[in-house]
Amino acid sequence: MKLVSFSHNGNNSFGAVINEGVVDIGARLKLTDLGAALRQVGIDHVKDVGAKANADFALSEIGAYRPVVADPNKIFCAGLNYDEHVKETNRQRTERPTIFMRFAESQIGHEQAILLPPESDRLDYEAEIAVVIGKSGRRISEEKAHEHIAGFACYNDGSVRDWQLHTGQWGPGKNFEATGAFGPVLVTSDEIGENEVLTLESRLNGQVMQHATTDMLIFSIPALIAYCSTFITLTPGDVIVTGTPGGVGAKRNPPVFMKHGDVVEVEVSKLGVLRNPIRAE
Repeated sequence: MKLVSFSHNGNNSFGAVINEGVVDIGARLKLTDLGAALRQVGIDHVKDVGAKANADFALSEIGAYRPVVADPNKIFCAGLNYDEHVKETNRQRTERPTIFMRFAESQIGHEQAILLPPESDRLDYEAEIAVVIGKSGRRISEEKAHEHIAGFACYNDGSVRDWQLHTGQWGPGKNFEATGAFGPVLVTSDEIGENEVLTLESRLNGQVMQHATTDMLIFSIPALIAYCSTFITLTPGDVIVTGTPGGVGAKRNPPVFMKHGDVVEVEVSKLGVLRNPIRAE
């Protein structure tokens, strides 16, 4: 099932995409956010409600897309998780995943503008796959990790590079408002095989900038879930963004940064295309 978060007729909600129509699950559950629904009733009930109802309106009638999970408790991001990206940054593989955090307020949805802040001209793209947790767990084993996944979505971990590199802590450059694009839909885990290889790609104004497959990940999705759940309990609606491959703009010669008027796309097989214009703030 494909789940989408949206604004329709001025109301925030979420629902299931069924044959180019949208079943407004949020209205039926009296909830506005998918994360809250995952925590309160669970992914199975959300899917059940979506499967048993007729579409309430056409997908084309969505007023605005919101981040797939607009209300996560936690967003974990894996850095340096593809060898090509490790090499282009002149770093070494680490024995454990490199994890940093994003704030929910930094996220936007499909077709919403990624904002180029006035404090920088070094706004970079990062094509990634996001994993949304559907079942709570602490110290989850890699073998059991798939049982805890609600679904998968495209993610663009937009990065303000000079702010990212002010110090050894990356947080500021990874949390400018309206830089983390998330969508357009969440594809539930039953539609993705446990060991299925997905292909991801970024395009800037139609030009392919990054291309990779998930079998190239240094730390697999189950490994990331196991690692993050070791130091804190993962709860439904939490997001793990799994890392970007080589080809980022900052490491090109000459560098390529996103500017006002550009359009950036992240495409992942089976998950769709996440598209965002770039607008100067």
